[in-house]
Amino acid sequence: MHKITDKAGWGVVVGRATGILVLLAGILFAAGLCNASPSDDNPVPSIFQPHSTPAESIYHLSVFVLAITAVIFLVVFSLLAYAVVKFRNKAAGAEREPAQVYGSTQIELAWTIIPILIVVVLFLATARVIHAIQDAPKPATAVEVTAIGHQFWWEFRYPVLGIVTANELHVPVSDPVHPTPTFLKLLSADTDHSFWVPQLAGKTDLIPNRVNEMWMDPHQTGIYLGQCAQYCGTQHAKMLLRVSVDTPEAFEAWVRDQKRTADQDTKEIAGRRVFETTACINCHAVGGTAATGRFGPDLTHLMSRSTIASGAAENTSENLRLWIENPDAIKPGSLMPAMKLSDADLDALLRYLETLR
Repeated sequence: MHKITDKAGWGVVVGRATGILVLLAGILFAAGLCNASPSDDNPVPSIFQPHSTPAESIYHLSVFVLAITAVIFLVVFSLLAYAVVKFRNKAAGAEREPAQVYGSTQIELAWTIIPILIVVVLFLATARVIHAIQDAPKPATAVEVTAIGHQFWWEFRYPVLGIVTANELHVPVSDPVHPTPTFLKLLSADTDHSFWVPQLAGKTDLIPNRVNEMWMDPHQTGIYLGQCAQYCGTQHAKMLLRVSVDTPEAFEAWVRDQKRTADQDTKEIAGRRVFETTACINCHAVGGTAATGRFGPDLTHLMSRSTIASGAAENTSENLRLWIENPDAIKPGSLMPAMKLSDADLDALLRYLETLR
């Protein structure tokens, strides 16, 4: 009878230990997926692949914190497993009360002082990273950008360069020998938003009537994806970010193109007339025309962007037509009104918008 009970007890112990090990394996597997290189077909930004000084600082701090918590987990798990096996319930002493052991000063000091030391170490490490990022000096070569969060799109203004664009941020790559970081001033036009490009910097909130700041110095050219990380309304999930990190030459060429006024193609005068005589002009701006709206993105160089609707769709003729005709088909709940245009006016307007490069 005792043997059967002992076997049953061991079965419970083994079952629980197996469950804990499976849980640990799942956690490690999930961490491995986060750290894996994303495929080209489905690029997922990861804090474990930093390409900028602020992101690298956060990455190293994260690894340090994970290492400490892993050690804590292993110690606690080992002690728990030992206690479960060593002091498991036995049938022979089921009716006896176990020996009563009262407090140990040494043990109580250990489990008080050690956690305090761990918290102090984590606090100092975190404070050091926060100070290094937030109090970094701004060099004279820095690019200045004002990022304004709207429901549900991004406005980017380069005050020194005199450029206004939307949703797709262009910055130069930063050479460690000749650093060219980008410093962003973060504002909100309506509610709370949060600017987060995991591979370039930590997330920073955009709060109405408050100015926050952040910076990044990308070390590698390419497209980096981000997201509004603060719930801001119906289309928060589709308030996407694209940061294009260009070579110095490519960035200068982009700046020159963005400073030009809109192309005035006389062949598309009918489409321009539709744009200027409908509600489009109330929300959007086009350089060199009477359109000076501020509620929607600046369209002066609309066709130079890869996406529309803040990254919700590729910038193609078909998607642009659908976006004008029925915005809810791409981004339900967006503040873009459906334009009730005739087929002829819609065709003319579309042809005009496609000249805005």
